[in-house]
Amino acid sequence: MNLLTVFLAITDAGLKSLATAIPIAIGSIGPGLAIGMMVGKAMDALGRNPEARPGIQTNMILGVAFAEAIAIYSLLVAIIIKFV
Repeated sequence: MNLLTVFLAITDAGLKSLATAIPIAIGSIGPGLAIGMMVGKAMDALGRNPEARPGIQTNMILGVAFAEAIAIYSLLVAIIIKFV
């Protein structure tokens, strides 16, 4: 199998699937790392100062929600690429 036949075997459907997977892969790395770091730091803070739980928990939940919104945007981009 030479390079020309491999190149000709690439179809529009295959490229569309690859273009759908890339935003999901890249768009989930950042929020995943951010959520992990936020929760880890919140657990450290709670271990040091358990009385500050309500404030720490509220801010952590807000941060996780904002980070998750970025992942949802990448999912939306992937859905648009897939169906348009």
